[in-house]
Amino acid sequence: MALELYIPPCLHVPVHSKHPPPVEKPLRIQIEGPLVSIQKLVPEAQWHIDIFNQVFPQPAGPLLAKLAFQKLYKRQARPEETGDLVVRDEYLGWVMEGKKPLNQIDYYGVTFDHLVPTSDNNPEVLQINIIEMDNDGGAYAEETLPFKVNPTEYTGKRVLAVPRCCQKRKGTQDQERINSGVAFRDAAAEPSEEKQTESLE
Repeated sequence: MALELYIPPCLHVPVHSKHPPPVEKPLRIQIEGPLVSIQKLVPEAQWHIDIFNQVFPQPAGPLLAKLAFQKLYKRQARPEETGDLVVRDEYLGWVMEGKKPLNQIDYYGVTFDHLVPTSDNNPEVLQINIIEMDNDGGAYAEETLPFKVNPTEYTGKRVLAVPRCCQKRKGTQDQERINSGVAFRDAAAEPSEEKQTESLE
């Protein structure tokens, strides 16, 4: 059974401008975290993991993007509204054996656009990190978050995801990193093919 994705209210007063983001404002969003956490959120997703024959997007990508969209905007994506939810990139954290990647991942992230014009190569971004607590009793959460977290409130119930503004890390390079990732994927696509994006219903 899938667990709930939980994004807590913003810690700041007044709240940060992107937590939650205004529904009418264009924004590029990246949500990522340990594979074990992603599997709790979308247990039905199949994974196609082959370092030499990569699939984009992984089936989990649109599902995770849809969950994050619903939590951020408190509504479903509207397919009739161009650009309401478009998958642009994903990150797979390959497990390494020495310097050799194995056909196994332990970390996953997806990047999606909300109302970002195709001509905008450097939109504003929102980074969201999923915090896994079951394996360490909340030690990583305590290290990275400026607020206390009780792991028993999450284990078997929900998965914590925290926007950058409510983390200790400032994320000064988030916009450059996320937008560069999208640009790299676009450039890697064959010139004769359509841009590899996916609108969700």
